[in-house]
Amino acid sequence: METSMEALRRKEIVNLKDGSKLGYADDAVLDVETARVLRLVVKGRARCFGLLGRQSDLLIPWEDIQVIGEDTILINMTDCPKESIPKRFKWLDFWNNL
Repeated sequence: METSMEALRRKEIVNLKDGSKLGYADDAVLDVETARVLRLVVKGRARCFGLLGRQSDLLIPWEDIQVIGEDTILINMTDCPKESIPKRFKWLDFWNNL
């Protein structure tokens, strides 16, 4: 199977362990000596519209990728940091419950 980085960026990454959506692949780390992809990089979320920097990036080892499908990339990562997972706005839940 052959794919481009542009095609990978359009696929949502989902963790099979807990069903969490981790975002989209922003970058890839390559080993130029062996011509292998080592890991995918999901950039950390911006804090306060980027004024306070970003959270740490999520590095997904290539070995943890189970399936690259048409729309999603399924991974099996046990030690996925929870702060890297995009969160819903809690204030939306407040307004929806009124």
